[in-house]
Amino acid sequence: MHDGCSGAFESGKQIVDKIRMMGFNATPLACALEIDCTNCHNHFQMEIMESQCPLCGMVYGVTPCHSHSSKFAKAAGVNY
Repeated sequence: MHDGCSGAFESGKQIVDKIRMMGFNATPLACALEIDCTNCHNHFQMEIMESQCPLCGMVYGVTPCHSHSSKFAKAAGVNY
């Protein structure tokens, strides 16, 4: 599913599952990421490695290795 910091995830669900499994999902990011929700187009700040759009509930995840850029934050699904 994932090889080190290669970022070889096929979906946002895989990212969220991985960070939950590793216990990183509630870890604060060094710097908040600006997210444009893919579901409702709301703009919000992602402050922890697993965050949810406050408007529609779309869940986003990012791995520790890639938490420096919003381009690596992937949507997993609404209320995932």
